Amino acid sequence: MRTIGAYEAKTHLPKLLDDVKKGEQIIITKHGLPVALLSPADTSQKLPVDELIREIKEFRKKNKLKGLSIREMIEEGRR
Repeated sequence: MRTIGAYEAKTHLPKLLDDVKKGEQIIITKHGLPVALLSPADTSQKLPVDELIREIKEFRKKNKLKGLSIREMIEEGRR
């Protein structure tokens, strides 16, 4: 497990994330004391596709646009 200072971590974050994506764990320190651990996300808890589709369909049944169009919502979000 690699240890890196906070300043260097901030400066090289994209590279560190690439390393973490490959499975490496990195301890970030501040003034020599560990403050954070970068580690790969646990992606093993993904829902099966058919279950995910079912959940989306249930969500759509419960949540209606109530007369709003997608275009209106997009425009509202730009204000």
